[in-house]
Amino acid sequence: MKNILIMLSLFCITLIWSVINPKELFTCFLEIIPAIVGIIILILTFHKFRFTEFTYWLILAHCIILFIGGHYTYAEVPLFDYIKEVFHQSRNNYDKVGHFAQGFVPVMIIRELFIRKNVIANKSFFNFILISICLAISAVYEWIEWGVSLLTGESGDAFLGTQGYIWDTQSDMLFATIGATTGLTLFSKLQDKQLKKIQ
Repeated sequence: MKNILIMLSLFCITLIWSVINPKELFTCFLEIIPAIVGIIILILTFHKFRFTEFTYWLILAHCIILFIGGHYTYAEVPLFDYIKEVFHQSRNNYDKVGHFAQGFVPVMIIRELFIRKNVIANKSFFNFILISICLAISAVYEWIEWGVSLLTGESGDAFLGTQGYIWDTQSDMLFATIGATTGLTLFSKLQDKQLKKIQ
């Protein structure tokens, strides 16, 4: 329980930081709202279903990525401006970190949920289904970005964050796929160990 309180404290601290003088208030709201909705759901369901600490730490890390992107906008995160200059990149690539996490974190959340609730009986297609769900999440997010941009015009451009890159949507989904595959490849065994402790 102590670690959960630490996580909540870190969540609140970074959330407050992200909304203090953000680069663009509207973009900040759009970027952080998924984290706020997510934490509300986790709090409301905490007594009925508790994830492993490993999964909660991943969720926190994803929220912090969202908060940083919300504060600066994904196209203007200072560290990635520096990386852009040093490695002679054509754009600020912090959004690729966000989309990698968009695959990496949800796949571990869904994996734990599906294992504990015994959602899929046939394990042969287990990882394929998990990655497919993460791709669906990524696609829906791209639709949301597109819709916001259409509805708000220039106000939504920072949220869309293409920075003039015509393959931004496709590369975002690629990074989500890489993130989901990386999560399953590197951390399935660690998650299984944590799951055994609570069974």
